[in-house]
Amino acid sequence: MFADLPLLSLLIWVPVIGGLLVLLTGSRSSGLEARVLSLLVALLTFVLSIPLYTGFDTASHAMQFINFADAPVVWIEAFNINYHLGVDGISMPLILLTTFTTVLVVIAGWEVIKYKPAQYMAAFLIMEGLMIGVFASLDAMLFYVFWEAMLIPMFIVIGVWGGDNRVYATIKFFLYTFLGSVFMLVALIYLYFQSGSFSILDMHMQPLGLTAQIWIFLAFLIAFAVKVPMWPVHTWLPDAHVQAPTGGSVILAAIMLKLGAYGFLRFSLPIVPDASHTLDWLMIGLSLIAVAYIGFVALVQQDMKKLIAYSSISHMGFVTLGFFIAWTIAEANNGSMVGAAMGMEGGAVQMISHGFVSGAMFLCVGVMYDRMHSRQIADYGGVVHVMPKFTGFMVLFAMANAGLPGTAGFVGEFMVILSAFKANFWIAFVAATTLILGAGYTLWMVKRVLFGEITNDSVAALEDINKREFLVLATLAVMVLFFGLYPAPLLEVMDATVRHLIEHIAVSKLPASAFAGAM
Repeated sequence: MFADLPLLSLLIWVPVIGGLLVLLTGSRSSGLEARVLSLLVALLTFVLSIPLYTGFDTASHAMQFINFADAPVVWIEAFNINYHLGVDGISMPLILLTTFTTVLVVIAGWEVIKYKPAQYMAAFLIMEGLMIGVFASLDAMLFYVFWEAMLIPMFIVIGVWGGDNRVYATIKFFLYTFLGSVFMLVALIYLYFQSGSFSILDMHMQPLGLTAQIWIFLAFLIAFAVKVPMWPVHTWLPDAHVQAPTGGSVILAAIMLKLGAYGFLRFSLPIVPDASHTLDWLMIGLSLIAVAYIGFVALVQQDMKKLIAYSSISHMGFVTLGFFIAWTIAEANNGSMVGAAMGMEGGAVQMISHGFVSGAMFLCVGVMYDRMHSRQIADYGGVVHVMPKFTGFMVLFAMANAGLPGTAGFVGEFMVILSAFKANFWIAFVAATTLILGAGYTLWMVKRVLFGEITNDSVAALEDINKREFLVLATLAVMVLFFGLYPAPLLEVMDATVRHLIEHIAVSKLPASAFAGAM
């Protein structure tokens, strides 16, 4: 019933326009007007996103909620660029995650942000609309515009409200992500000249030679690997997290890291499946390095934010591993991709669950930082004695971060590991090291920060979480437990889309002449 409504356009432009309206309240000294208006806009956007789930046809793999279903709106006619929006079972949950997380970020910053609160709230609202635009775009050039534009508000958030070394972090963040995207732009322009269209769905059907596919794959890889981020282009993320305010860290971990993984599903796999098959060993290798090596790096961190940032890189390795293990499964099972869907769905579920868990972990660190103005693990100890409610929440989220069964952090990783066993024992073995490493660095941090004796007067003076903080953390706790115990709502909406993608990538896109030449 919602298919003919411009619902996706509303989800993009309501927060963008709302953010601009919030900016108009910037001259008010108290900032209350900005906070109230920001919360109303964020709540409205979240409410508007709910029909995406309630009205979604889980049996269909086709794009749904097409914006102006009769025909795409022409944007730049000379280059056949259209304002074309739609969602499937992969992008729809990511949009809901975006609208949900933005509400929590606004509430979390309600009392904490005292310097230019209107500009702070406006940046997150505008960023929300732009990120939804990335997930909803069905035109490659529209996707690219949203992809680049969302860097600007995050650049401002880190640069204005970040830590002492924020200038270095913002420049590094911007250069890494912007320069990587240039290669994607070149690939999209090449595909336009091949297909005559910037429609992503048309690109999915465009035959391409293997050499062209490999170059396109590598161009996409540079852009998306930086955003995930994958080893070795991950070094911008710890710096950005450490310097970003709490809200910036939450959005970075919960949403922005998923954009790169989403790019692999929307572009790399369906557009260049033969190159994805040819280079799957590279993706599997980089994913396993992220899971294992970065897990060891996290073990030695002394800064809580930096530890969680490295933890995010390790967990995102499961996402890319699940996406690219399909062909290894086929080779190990006489051409059958049975089990590949489980790995890909596991990676997709991991994107959502990691959004809740990592966002919650960064919020917990933010709660302590607001009181102590320190992120160093050595500065804490015995927090449980003065903040028992907070400790309960942080222990839950830490268990989820370590992949405890019954929490959201377990489901996706378990599905990917099971799928990896169908491909190769040693791939699964290396991936499963996260069960040890994740528990190691997470529990070691929890032990030193929360338990033991109170080590200094600053910790002794801490006060437990207030009602606002309790609301934010309790909401995330419910989501972490719900999807850990009952992941069916996620799996049901993803299943048809993922299975169609598996069928699509199983068919070569090499031109007929390539097969004739091979014969």
